[in-house]
Amino acid sequence: MKTRWEILTVDDEEVMCESLAAWLREDGYAVDTASSGREAIEKAAAKDYAIYFIDLKMPGGMDGIETMMEIRRMHADASIIIITAYATVDTAITAMKEGAQEYIVKPCNPEEISLLVERIIKVKNLQRENTILRKKLSRQYRYGDIISKNARMREILDLAREVASLRSTVLIRGESGTGKELIARAIHNMSARRDHTFVKVNCAAIPLGLLESELFGHEKGAFTGAIARRTGRFEVAHQGTLFLDEVGDIPPELQPKLLRVLQEQEFERLGSTHTIKVNVRLVAATSRNLPTMVEQREFRGDLYYRLNIFPLVVPPLRERSDDIPPLVEYFVARFAERLGRRVSRVERQTMELLQGYHWPGNIRELQNVIERSVILAVGGTLRIDAGALEGVGSRKTHATGDVLRQNEKESIEAALADTKGRVAGAQGAAARLRVPASTLESKIRALKIDKFKFRSAAS
Repeated sequence: MKTRWEILTVDDEEVMCESLAAWLREDGYAVDTASSGREAIEKAAAKDYAIYFIDLKMPGGMDGIETMMEIRRMHADASIIIITAYATVDTAITAMKEGAQEYIVKPCNPEEISLLVERIIKVKNLQRENTILRKKLSRQYRYGDIISKNARMREILDLAREVASLRSTVLIRGESGTGKELIARAIHNMSARRDHTFVKVNCAAIPLGLLESELFGHEKGAFTGAIARRTGRFEVAHQGTLFLDEVGDIPPELQPKLLRVLQEQEFERLGSTHTIKVNVRLVAATSRNLPTMVEQREFRGDLYYRLNIFPLVVPPLRERSDDIPPLVEYFVARFAERLGRRVSRVERQTMELLQGYHWPGNIRELQNVIERSVILAVGGTLRIDAGALEGVGSRKTHATGDVLRQNEKESIEAALADTKGRVAGAQGAAARLRVPASTLESKIRALKIDKFKFRSAAS
């Protein structure tokens, strides 16, 4: 295996150069030598060496740092070790800053050199294995950034490919963590808009009262704190695709404006009467039950039907267990390379356990579990026990949304406390939060806030 990796030693001292080459050859590596920086560059141009040992001080107008920089221009993935008899902090910093992987001082210790090369070669072998695995997965189960062998997912991806060439609005429904954003990006990348911007807005993550400005922009002075004009996401996405994630969280008072821009492709910034025309393809996603929300009058029916022109329903991971093996292999390869770990196989019992788990956090939870398991892997084998699964990823999956909802609830309660429970009016909580009173009332109901307790507390 070692002889597949070739090494170049570069030093103007012939004894040092040949001694280093001899040590490496004894370890089984193929080694060439060069007596100057220019000779090293000529040899690097003709052959892609895995590792370069380069002396820092060499005559002939090209020192080790300059030689290293020229080689890295030709071979960005080359591992370069700088060797010098004149060790200083400044030279070490310069060498590492310019791309040296290691910095060692003469006289060199053969055992140290062997261990260093062995460690570098292990990483390169791992990177090569992961590259081969990724290419294999890409050929078999990959659709852009989506990995799947599941028949239902293939149907969805085929539908996404069909609608990509059209301008129709797409609504992607599915649980959190199922990959709705990846499908939205795939639609954009397969469309004629692929060379224009893909803009994402998470409607559930934007604080109360700021979503309208985020989507449509505002003029200077439109409200307190609007110190400059802001361009909204619809303008940024002109000629491209706008992805509205968790569209079911858009407040009722903003829904008519969204409906208008979908139908007419026009809107006004907050604080302006100037109408802006845009050409935007909208892809929306939600983990909520919009038909039920329409029945309960929490979501406009006309907006829902306008969004639902081309629906795609993504199944949860528990209903597509055949996708778990390729996803596990992909995540193992990805995290092993990123973390510098050698994980070559997944224990059979572990794969069976993963396929039988219910995955409340879906693919996002699986990703979290695999990352943690790669870190803890021993002997190149990934092993997971049942106790490690329960709650490991699902807590992280839902944590962000829970924190956002709690922060929003605390902001509303603070405003209600300051205004003695009043919602409307110039001195009400809605004015303080810079949102319509009806929007705040909807949020109070959704978050189950008792606004009356603030009135009784004030009396």
